[in-house]
Amino acid sequence: MYFWNVALRIIFLLQTTIGILGNFSLILYYLILYYRQCTLKPTDLILMHIMTANALIILSFGVPNTMTAFGMKQFLNDFACRFLIYIQGISRSVSIGTTCLLSVFQVMTISSRESCWKDYKHIAVKYIGSFISVFWVFSMLINFFTSMHSFNSRNSKNMTRKQDYGYCTIVARNEISDLLYTALVMCPEVFLSVLIAWSSMFMIIFLYRHKQRVQHIRSTHGSSRTSPDSRATQNIMLLVSSFLAFYTLSSILRGCIALFHNHNWWVTNITPSISLWFPSFGHFVLRKPCSFRSRLIWFGSEIKNI
Repeated sequence: MYFWNVALRIIFLLQTTIGILGNFSLILYYLILYYRQCTLKPTDLILMHIMTANALIILSFGVPNTMTAFGMKQFLNDFACRFLIYIQGISRSVSIGTTCLLSVFQVMTISSRESCWKDYKHIAVKYIGSFISVFWVFSMLINFFTSMHSFNSRNSKNMTRKQDYGYCTIVARNEISDLLYTALVMCPEVFLSVLIAWSSMFMIIFLYRHKQRVQHIRSTHGSSRTSPDSRATQNIMLLVSSFLAFYTLSSILRGCIALFHNHNWWVTNITPSISLWFPSFGHFVLRKPCSFRSRLIWFGSEIKNI
């Protein structure tokens, strides 16, 4: 177990350090971009909020778990513990929601004029900020409701179990709170993940068909360079596969912890690492938003000419 404890410390430290540096560097980039242009394009605005949510996940979840892995135990009181868990819930929900919004907006961007998305693209561009605000407000209310229900029922006679997070310990939720958490938090996460997978598959199929249409044009020029649509498809597949893999596994493990009372060492310690993986390293996939956005614009102009 000593080897695994050392390995866990290294993993948490790397995730926290890389996550903080990567996410805050991109947030700074978008702030400078906004200062120069006095506005942000829809994709840039979505990406900035994704990075903000991921940074909050690192600060509220990664930092405490890293401190715990290095031996600092139970350094938060009950109120601070619940507030930290509340911030974790908000940032996780916003991260999933804004990633879903990014995926759907990209579908609208690359769709042709004959597509059913054409009527919704201009509406989405106009109200993209409102959609993001709804995600933040909705996440705050839902997580506040589930947290308050758990807080108000902590003195119930049947609340004899406690949940140890390492950095703090709180009275665990009762069965009603567990069901509320599953219905109000986990079910929307599953729905948004399915929507991300659907929209991304739509983009991959769309880009593949477009590649087939223009394949004969590229073959006449004898170009062996990787086409922009292939690079964009690979970027989409990398983003979606990493997001769905880690968030799906994280949701399953979090659900097991929420619904089942007894967990072994592996479930308790691996779940935080899995939950931190995409917020810590997702910025490597999204670190060139301008290049990716230019590809989508290129697709739009190409499609209009077909």
